[in-house]
Formats: sequence, structure tokens, C-alpha cells
Amino acid sequence: MNMTEVPFALTSVDKKPSRKYRKGSKYDPILDAFLKSKSTLVKVEDTGKDANYLRTQLKKRIDARDINNKVDVSVVNNTIYLEKA
Repeated sequence: MNMTEVPFALTSVDKKPSRKYRKGSKYDPILDAFLKSKSTLVKVEDTGKDANYLRTQLKKRIDARDINNKVDVSVVNNTIYLEKA
């Protein structure tokens, strides 16, 4: 078996760069609209996403924005609910 060599170069570096995170998310408008609303409990509908997937994404955004003391996200019967704390 004849293996071809892969071209490469090694470069010395002082440290690894910090990971670049996106500044925003396509899910931020859902959270923004809820925070601006006067409602304390809302149902999120017509997203085209699986409820458990959407809960995970919204939870990540809630944590990243450090608003977990203001907003809670849950799934009941495959429906997403946002609730103000």
C-alpha cells in the first residue's frame, strides 16, 4: 500500500487564541420580544423547530446572556414555554 504524503508546516506560537463566540443568535429575537412583553408566561409557536431542540438553544442563549434569573424555558407536551422569574 503506497501512502501519499500530506504537505504541512509547523509554526511555533506563544498561546492558543481564545475561542470566538458569536455576538448574537437567531434565537435572541424570541427572548428580546418576551422580555419586552408584559406577559409573565408565553407559549412559543410556529418556529419549525423541535421543542426540545429549541429549549436547548434558548437555554444556551439565556445562560450566555446571563438572564437566567429573569427567564425560564420549559417544554410541556412538545410545546415551548417562556416564563419570567
